[in-house]
Amino acid sequence: MSDPVRLSLSDGVALITIDNPPVNVTSRAVREGLVAALDAAAAAGAGRVVLTGAGRAFVAGADAKEFDAAPHPPHLPDIVARIEASHIPVVAAINGAALGGGLELALACAARVAAPGATLGLPEVTLGVVPGAGGTQRLPRLVGLAAALSLIPEGRVIGAAEAQAIGLVDALAADPVAAARALPLPARAATGALPAPATDAAALAAARQQAARRSPRQIAPQKAIDLIEAACTLPLAEGLRQERETFLALKTSDQAAALRHVFFAERAAMGRGKDGAEVGSAVVVGGGTMGAAIAYALAGVGLTVALVETDAAAVARARANVARLYAEAVSRGKATAETAEAEQAARFRFHIGYDDLPAADLAIEAVFEDLAVKRAVFAALDAALPKTAILATNTSYLDVNAIAEGIANPGRFLGLHFFSPAHVMKLLEVVRGRQTTPATLATALRLAARLKKIPVLAGVCDGFIGNRILTRYRQICDVMLIEGALPAQVDAAMRGFGMAMGPYEVQDLSGLDIAYANRKRLGWKTKPGFRYIPIADRIVEETGRLGRKTGAGWYDYDGGKPVPSALIDGIVTDASARAGIARRAFTDAEIVERATAAMVEEGFRILTEGIARRAADIDLVLVHGYGFPRWRGGPMHWAARTGLAAIADRIAGHAAADPLSWAVPPLLAQAAAEGVLPADADARR
Repeated sequence: MSDPVRLSLSDGVALITIDNPPVNVTSRAVREGLVAALDAAAAAGAGRVVLTGAGRAFVAGADAKEFDAAPHPPHLPDIVARIEASHIPVVAAINGAALGGGLELALACAARVAAPGATLGLPEVTLGVVPGAGGTQRLPRLVGLAAALSLIPEGRVIGAAEAQAIGLVDALAADPVAAARALPLPARAATGALPAPATDAAALAAARQQAARRSPRQIAPQKAIDLIEAACTLPLAEGLRQERETFLALKTSDQAAALRHVFFAERAAMGRGKDGAEVGSAVVVGGGTMGAAIAYALAGVGLTVALVETDAAAVARARANVARLYAEAVSRGKATAETAEAEQAARFRFHIGYDDLPAADLAIEAVFEDLAVKRAVFAALDAALPKTAILATNTSYLDVNAIAEGIANPGRFLGLHFFSPAHVMKLLEVVRGRQTTPATLATALRLAARLKKIPVLAGVCDGFIGNRILTRYRQICDVMLIEGALPAQVDAAMRGFGMAMGPYEVQDLSGLDIAYANRKRLGWKTKPGFRYIPIADRIVEETGRLGRKTGAGWYDYDGGKPVPSALIDGIVTDASARAGIARRAFTDAEIVERATAAMVEEGFRILTEGIARRAADIDLVLVHGYGFPRWRGGPMHWAARTGLAAIADRIAGHAAADPLSWAVPPLLAQAAAEGVLPADADARR
């Protein structure tokens, strides 16, 4: 293995290159290499040091894998301080991403030159920590309080042009190393010796309020603002001491562990599918809200799309749906009117029926959730497209294997479950059917990466991973309703836990008719060994309230805002009376405990059945698709952090009182005994 830090000398300039692929993180070996290279440059009598990175990154941050271990010297803050105090000027040649510790190294340099495509930022708060090598103290001194507040508490990453505009970068150059060798050094003090910015109580208060809205219940953004405020009032040494103490305290916190867990799970998911074939063209059947958004997303990464509808009126609606998405992009500044119009003309073709479809590489069905309808669509696609075309269903619940019946080559069939809005949501459940080939999966995963989606492999069951857990979660919440809780209390308790919305707010948003149809399809009312709660069905059948789309559902709506409904609360309490249940008070903590236990229980059943390969995949689905708080890491990580034995004991207690609703999965009992989450599916075989 080559040294992660290289030194070369030429014309009195020492070039130090960090080469620790893939992104040059500041691992212990890199830190040791930097110290050795700086020593060698000084010993050689270099008149200037140029610091750069190999490949596509300058330094993309610290090695997050080291966060769980005790710090080992040499420590990055000491290296940063050495660079800043060096009698040999050091110039940063920022060739690519300079993030976290990478930007802290650059801040200590006498000057910074960036390639036009470089990115810069201090995104540590997204991993539950704060900058730990001077970022909160040096950045405000260099760019001012306002710019620092816009970057650090948000973890925002900016381009080189913006960095130059705020004074973070001194020059832009296509060859930053060559430019850094010759750059006249600016006549200013070292970054840490620059005057502290003037404090601004109003700006700090506004930043705290914004952080509370954007990152509710998260600790790191507020701590970062505290440290930026300290940079305005404290000497550098004291500010650095407080920053380091804060960083070390946060890095072992539950929130930091959860955010690192999600980060690594995302990275693992997005690294799949490198061997898949490239997709250049697609057919999308169904131009409604979902189908149009899928087609728009595909066109946005360069695919040509044939959008199929049943008649001229439906084609007109599909065109309008696609045009609306482009108009929204223009209004957000993501595209110009000219480029939006050009892309629609170049990428889209609209078809009535399946005659004369192009020989596409992929077809995705996004029609009504009806098995017979979907089978008819795929029979037509099977006849119209090349036998090599991948066929994918966007079903949310239905049996992928049943949909595939009758297809000539079922190995090319799978589920691609997009989440709404499909062009925005990052999650994609990639559902492997009974006969789906590895090549088909690989191609789907490669397409997901191209779409910048987070793909999670799922097996076939009702609802796959996410909707199956959602169904279980709602079921247990309904049990709490009939025993004494009310919808608004359940929603408030789950928001307090950190969920983006409560279960009844979400159902009002999606429509009560969707869950109603699924309950009918699954036969819950007459299902043996199952505790059926009639409340949700009664709301649909007796009131016709289907949620926001009908102006009322679990809630009344006043100017678009949900208001607890006396009518619904009456149906809830009447259901308890009809069932002979004496209602009792629930605490918010009890609601959260039951609801999260239900998610974890179902997650272990999903692992047992092989529907998910890894516990981390379940976490990704719930975080990215269902509003589970990222800073809690997903239900499986949260359960492990809380204590698997404690979760198993809770479920056992519920099962003793309500055996129709609860049981401890054997895999959970095993994991509780071992004290760790199960290994991935391959390791369990």
